[in-house]
Amino acid sequence: MSLNNLQPAESSTHYRKRVGRGQGSGMGKTATRGGKGQTARTGSKRKRSFEGGQQPLARRLPKVGFKSRVEKPYAINVDSYSKIAQLSEITVATIKTVYKLNKNVEAIKLIGRGAKALAEKIKDSKVTYTNSN
Repeated sequence: MSLNNLQPAESSTHYRKRVGRGQGSGMGKTATRGGKGQTARTGSKRKRSFEGGQQPLARRLPKVGFKSRVEKPYAINVDSYSKIAQLSEITVATIKTVYKLNKNVEAIKLIGRGAKALAEKIKDSKVTYTNSN
């Protein structure tokens, strides 16, 4: 066997259908496009979602959901959880030692009346607090 005598397997190739080349070919006159109408015309395309004038599925179903890509910080109420106020410095890592958090929490917001008093202890830019009293 060599490259100059390679041939495709038997019945694996087919001749291209030549449409619109006369009545004798069996594909003349309408050239396999059917009768008259929109799809018989040149350049006719319909939207992928077109359902023949029926209300499309995408418009029949209700709009649901929105997922923001802006990550909201995890809020911890300092008034109800006093162990955070007892920490010498407040970072995400030190909060995780005293407060059970999910491992994918990256930003924390301290809320409550005592949050503003802890401002000096915060040493991490990912930890913020509310100004309200």
